[in-house]
Amino acid sequence: MPDSSAEAVAYRRPTALAVFLIVAGLIGLWAAFMLTVDKFTILENPKAQLSCNFSVLVGCSKNLASWQGSLLGFPNPILGLGGWTATIAVGAGLLANRARFARWYWLAFNAGVVLALALVIFLITASVTDLRVLCPWCMVTWSVTIPTFWAVTLYNLKEGHLPVPPRARRFFASLYGWVPLITVVCYVVVAIIAQIELDWIHRAFV
Repeated sequence: MPDSSAEAVAYRRPTALAVFLIVAGLIGLWAAFMLTVDKFTILENPKAQLSCNFSVLVGCSKNLASWQGSLLGFPNPILGLGGWTATIAVGAGLLANRARFARWYWLAFNAGVVLALALVIFLITASVTDLRVLCPWCMVTWSVTIPTFWAVTLYNLKEGHLPVPPRARRFFASLYGWVPLITVVCYVVVAIIAQIELDWIHRAFV
């Protein structure tokens, strides 16, 4: 029977991932909180001028009032309040615990991150092709959801929580170190799509 204490000592806590999850969670939680406050403001006064409304191109009122802003019958930011709180809890747990989290725990967290990314992709598409407006707090949420997805998913792949062959694990382990670059590439892709659909560079700066 393996020595569990030796295994715990050999286990290297993903400190960088833990710190990132806490920081990303705090940023996402703040964005969700601000969107929730703005939603309450609109419900109280539909004609209210929100601080996030900068121009016809940049604002959040249109997003909050749309059906896309309440996909499950309640405002999307409520999902963010719960989801980002959970993200902070996972990061704090990684820093506080010397033992490994169970595989099911990582799989459940990864499933939540995948759903979050799917929702963000849908909302990005809706914003630039249908609503044709860039929501500031929404963009903050997008900016932390994307790297959170890559960091958590690649970590689980390299650690074997998501079952892949050993050769694939080594590949994902090397790819894990490139999460910042992968994130930047994703940002560029989103910016290009927004430019094609909205011509945001000309409308914002020219």
